[in-house]
Amino acid sequence: MSAVDTMLKFFTKEGKDPDAPKPAPGSRSEREAKIKDKAGLVINIFALLLAVNSWYGGKLSSTVLNNTIAANNQWSWYQAKNVRGVIYETSALQANGSNKEKLESEAKRMAEEKKEIAEKAKKLEAERDEAKLRSPWIGYANTAYQLSIVLLSASILAVSMPLFYASFGVAAIGILLSSQGVLLWF
Repeated sequence: MSAVDTMLKFFTKEGKDPDAPKPAPGSRSEREAKIKDKAGLVINIFALLLAVNSWYGGKLSSTVLNNTIAANNQWSWYQAKNVRGVIYETSALQANGSNKEKLESEAKRMAEEKKEIAEKAKKLEAERDEAKLRSPWIGYANTAYQLSIVLLSASILAVSMPLFYASFGVAAIGILLSSQGVLLWF
């Protein structure tokens, strides 16, 4: 058999030999084949759920980190504006005439900018805190999906339909936990 034929066989599914001996009904090999056929597809579906859930968990982690850094930057900027405002106010007390008015207007501008900066920082902190609330649920769901995949693999090895169906229960728990992480519905 040539290498090309071997590769074609690898990519095409050939039918089973009709003359091959068939296992006895209900035998271990028949049950094993039945579980393998079902579990292969289901493992892929659970792995897809795990991958999507992991992606969302990573997104939440990035939001927590990025918003923490951005909020800290905003508060640092707030402090710098505060120091400048105090300097302008103090200088205005010692100044007179048009210079005093200029220094007072700058102090007023610093106070207004501080309000805007504080609003931005609080908004970033609120987004971060919401992501922190969602994150643990996504982590729990990841664990459930991993356990469901392990149960499916064990069902193949043990030729056990109860393990096969138990994996669906664990995956359902994972879906419930994922939905909590996304929707925060309870």
